[in-house]
Amino acid sequence: MQAREEVLERVKKAKEASRVLARLSTEVKNRALMTMADLLERKAELIKEENAKDLECGKEKGLSSALLDRLLLDDKRIKGMADGLREVAALPDPVGEVVKMWKRPNGLQIGKLRVPLGVVAVIYESRPNVTADTAALCVKSGNAIVLRGGSEAIHSNAVIAGILQEAARESGVPAQAIQLIETTDREAVFHLLRMEGFVDLVVPRGG
Repeated sequence: MQAREEVLERVKKAKEASRVLARLSTEVKNRALMTMADLLERKAELIKEENAKDLECGKEKGLSSALLDRLLLDDKRIKGMADGLREVAALPDPVGEVVKMWKRPNGLQIGKLRVPLGVVAVIYESRPNVTADTAALCVKSGNAIVLRGGSEAIHSNAVIAGILQEAARESGVPAQAIQLIETTDREAVFHLLRMEGFVDLVVPRGG
């Protein structure tokens, strides 16, 4: 599949799912986050197997020990991802919060209400834990997410995203609300940035 076609397919699915996710209750979203955390821990061996592929590729490419350490997912880091999901679940739900209210001289009352953005695209490098961290924040805030991680962590990112999607599906959250662009073609980033009408916010994380 060409890079543009894959990106377009992913953002379309995310956009459709965002309309459902935006209306879900806090209880459903929190349940999904807790299920994601549990499933990450239960599938730790699978995550480490896929992560080992990235580490092996990284060594073959001559990545420094510091970059290899960023890629590494051991039991402690997988537990850290799971704990991070649980921490997000414990946060107050921002959706529906009235942050300001005032009255006009004519008596009209005006307020500011927090609502989901829609689809958030996150571009990041070689830390695969970012896949879980950013997905958790988007689910909590009622936003679908399109993930574009670094090619060095493609196997790790793919297995983590798949686990999150599985847990979402089990919990009543649209699995398509979590999308990972799996092509390692650098052109995918440029196509993602041009997806007006499908992507509402792009967050570039790191360099």
